[in-house]
Amino acid sequence: MKKIIISGGGTGGHIYPAITIYKEIMKQHPDAKVLYVGTKQGLEATLVPKEGIEFTTIPVQGLQRQLSLGTLVTLGKTALGIVKANAIICKFRPDVVIGTGGYVCGPILMAAALHNIPTLIQEQNVIAGITNKILSRFVDVVAMGYKDAAASFSKAKRVVYTGNPVRPEVLVDSRTAGRHYFNLSDDTFTVLIAGGSRGARTINNAMIDVHKHFQGKEGIKLIHITGSGEYESVLSQLGITDGEGLGQSSLILPYLHDMPKALAAADLAVFRSGAIGLAELAVRGIPSVLVPYPYAAEDHQTYNARIFVQEGAAHMIVDKMLSAHDLIGEIEMFMDNRDLLAQMGERALQLGKPNAAHDIAKFALSIAK
Repeated sequence: MKKIIISGGGTGGHIYPAITIYKEIMKQHPDAKVLYVGTKQGLEATLVPKEGIEFTTIPVQGLQRQLSLGTLVTLGKTALGIVKANAIICKFRPDVVIGTGGYVCGPILMAAALHNIPTLIQEQNVIAGITNKILSRFVDVVAMGYKDAAASFSKAKRVVYTGNPVRPEVLVDSRTAGRHYFNLSDDTFTVLIAGGSRGARTINNAMIDVHKHFQGKEGIKLIHITGSGEYESVLSQLGITDGEGLGQSSLILPYLHDMPKALAAADLAVFRSGAIGLAELAVRGIPSVLVPYPYAAEDHQTYNARIFVQEGAAHMIVDKMLSAHDLIGEIEMFMDNRDLLAQMGERALQLGKPNAAHDIAKFALSIAK
């Protein structure tokens, strides 16, 4: 029986890849015993137990850029985290440890490396996070979501390009199933707008006049996922009380649990450029208009988006320059130019790595003791 520790925390961008890799490990090695190491305050504390994965925590948080009393508290937590991580390693005795990013990975991957336990980190972005940059000097393998990330890992022992893991549900649903779910005809031009689980205020604000522009027009459907915190504000600005209040041209939702159905139905996406969102667009072959989140660490979303733009799979609009006029122009241009839409969809598909989770899991199991 293989014993495996998986760690990744803070945001969905680190946690969802970890859960996807876990599921693939269980397919390949059904009797594996897996322990997930996270933090109490991170999103993983909610998401991971829901998947039925054994879960434990260590105290750790990110360092502040300026020296302060908070920095000392953080260093104290980190020291405690290292002690607890070492205790977890000694008690659980894993055959391999996998990290997908976030501060929590630091102590557990370092403890594993010091005990000569095989280690692997998965980096989702073109510009690597600080934790993964540091860990790359000590772990056995770095699995990259983008080839261009290699520049961040010049000191790594071994680097492999696998692509980013995508939830299997994203690959399953057909276009027909997606269209049926949203009650769409085959020829309805469908635009999926989403800014991540928390929403994106810049995109939401620009969408107010986009909805008004297309209101009552036939042949188009705007499926706009605002994020839970932005939903009421969007409805208020539009002067409606529910997400179907504008008629058949728009569907506005705070959150969509069955996102794979929306991806299956979409002709075009307006997205931020988080690595996992882009990976899902790519495996579905969906052309996109990308608006990178400008405050992401090291501006990594802009670098992610540039890969898609360079490959002809997306257009990009800088966040501070975004307007309703821009989005209306992009949507109408794609509606009127289906050949370009199809061409960009093919380019997106070429960037997709549908077997990434399988390959990462197989690689991790292959280096296990």
